[in-house]
Amino acid sequence: MKITPSKINKFMMFKLPLAYLGGVRLSSISEKSAIVRIKHRWINQNPFKSMFWAAQGMAAEMSTGVLVIQSIANSGKKVSMLVTNQKGNFTKKAVGRIRFECHNGDLVARAIETSAKTGKGEVVVMKSEGFNEEGVSVSNFEFEWSLRVK
Repeated sequence: MKITPSKINKFMMFKLPLAYLGGVRLSSISEKSAIVRIKHRWINQNPFKSMFWAAQGMAAEMSTGVLVIQSIANSGKKVSMLVTNQKGNFTKKAVGRIRFECHNGDLVARAIETSAKTGKGEVVVMKSEGFNEEGVSVSNFEFEWSLRVK
């Protein structure tokens, strides 16, 4: 199955409704990178009139997770995937349209290959950074994905 933004956005509507209702949308994906957008709205704001940290986290995780899903689909193998650790830093108020970018897709394919050879789980740390409409970084996240070929 080819992973496309429209397929992932439909998937979110049914399987991740909180992310979908919060405005998380995949806008582009390639072998190495994914871009996810989210707009600051009433439904995802905090009391300080900026985007709630968890809404930013959902968009950031999606930018990494969709690359994991794509690599698994491309491998043709059954692979278990789980976020085992997460870190987030917030550098500026997130208002307006925020774009989360992850450029670590190549790490996942290598981890799946290694797990298939060794039969052991592999850990991949993927980074996602959020930028406002002016291109200024508002937050950055690291997600530790544990992958194991079954």
